[in-house]
Amino acid sequence: MSAPAPSPLAVVNAEPLPRQEEVLTEAALAFVAELHRRFTPRRDELLARRAERRAEIARTSTLDFLPETAAIRADDSWKVAPAPAALNDRRVEITGPTDRKMTINALNSGAKVWLADFEDASAPTWENVVLGQLNLIDAYTRKIDFTDPRSGKSYALKPAEELATVVMRPRGWHLEERHLTFDGRPVPGALVDFGLYFFHNAQRLIDLGKGPYFYLPKTESHLEARLWNEIFVFAQDYVGIPQGTVRATVLIETITAAYEMEEILYELRDHAAGLNAGRWDYLFSIVKNFRDGGAKFVLPDRNAVTMTAPFMRAYTELLVRTCHKRGAHAIGGMAAFIPSRKDAEVNKVAFEKVKADKDREANDGFDGSWVAHPDLVPIAMASFDAVLGDRPNQKDRLREDVSVAPGDLIAIDSLDARPTYEGLRNAVQVGIRYIEAWLRGLGAVAIFNLMEDAATAEISRSQIWQWINAGVVFENGEAATPELARKVAAEELAAIREEIGEEAFAAGKWQQAHDLLLHVSLDADYADFLTLPAYEQLVG
Repeated sequence: MSAPAPSPLAVVNAEPLPRQEEVLTEAALAFVAELHRRFTPRRDELLARRAERRAEIARTSTLDFLPETAAIRADDSWKVAPAPAALNDRRVEITGPTDRKMTINALNSGAKVWLADFEDASAPTWENVVLGQLNLIDAYTRKIDFTDPRSGKSYALKPAEELATVVMRPRGWHLEERHLTFDGRPVPGALVDFGLYFFHNAQRLIDLGKGPYFYLPKTESHLEARLWNEIFVFAQDYVGIPQGTVRATVLIETITAAYEMEEILYELRDHAAGLNAGRWDYLFSIVKNFRDGGAKFVLPDRNAVTMTAPFMRAYTELLVRTCHKRGAHAIGGMAAFIPSRKDAEVNKVAFEKVKADKDREANDGFDGSWVAHPDLVPIAMASFDAVLGDRPNQKDRLREDVSVAPGDLIAIDSLDARPTYEGLRNAVQVGIRYIEAWLRGLGAVAIFNLMEDAATAEISRSQIWQWINAGVVFENGEAATPELARKVAAEELAAIREEIGEEAFAAGKWQQAHDLLLHVSLDADYADFLTLPAYEQLVG
């Protein structure tokens, strides 16, 4: 690799950070600039295509498997590349942001994989973007430690063979990184996150017996997977590592991607590691795409839509069948419970629910699953150990009994549950509390004993929007209206002020969060992503 020319990228409106020069090297920025020059135009075209497809769904209120790719689905001969040793056993994966303490705790957690998250669990302040990268570099070079200033407790890495394998998640295609510009234009956040991580760590990870592994979020079509594949091919050549070293797991967390799972694996087949089933973003995507579809697409309270709902069963079972047919890992959804240090009974009930959820996934054929807290690792591990035994996965279980028709994936009206007034209140409560933390730079937030991330806020505000626009009448006789949403939000804001006290309330961003939630919940022009207007208000 020849010495790079000075990077045409500019760092703008950013306060200098400690050791940022170790991340923002001239060579690394030159690589990101080349990614931007080559691939952002196609990214822009694909974002425009999303809008066209959404307009088509608004017109037809339906989706189907693509006729133009039927040959790919019918061809039984192709498989994805075999999993590398470090990704062959993924029975439990822990997720979380890349702050220093979480980096150590996640790597030490006993999970097989850590999803190191620059996306929904991380508010994209410049500090989080840059220092998150630095923390991963320090972890791989074993230069990381942390002492909690409040408790005085120290954290350090366990021996290398006990550490989780890192699978890094960059931001979705829709987000820009305003602090890094090219000819005055922001660089896509996905290319910044991927580029800095890959450039600094690809060879380092190979030397550790692993590799640069990624989770790809918010994918909406196989054409977006194709773009990622082209990026991987270019990046591997650029730094001089073998083709196929990169491995990517795609989150099937949009309704459109659920109709293109085989095609997504096909586009990434030399670099594919599997697919993952993510619940909140998936439900958010259903609301977003079918928001004009009338009563039959109205979702009940988010907590009433479990993975046993018929349309969710169709989605997860199709995912397992698709992955195993093509030799890929099928990774299950999140156990978001955060154990209480005070209430053993709350923990007992929640642990039983987590166990039932992970037992179901293991018995359905999933090869692994997600947890949000280290205390849940042993529970999930026991569920998968019981099914897998000494085997690293169950990809040999082909689930040929599964047959899913196009309509099964959007049969929302197969649910008996209906929206409730308490569901509205919970959406407002959680939305305000999450957005307030996000605006302070926190992307993973414990709320009511659940670990919430940006997908939580998306489904919360989407449900408020959908219920109002669908004219839902709650069980108490009250209609979902903008006036009711404002009334509930005002009550919740007052309750928060009472709960935390005047000083803490004034020091936070509560009014701002309240106003932003109402803006994206009540505006007739539904925002594609809450994080777009929120990013304009994010300081740092």
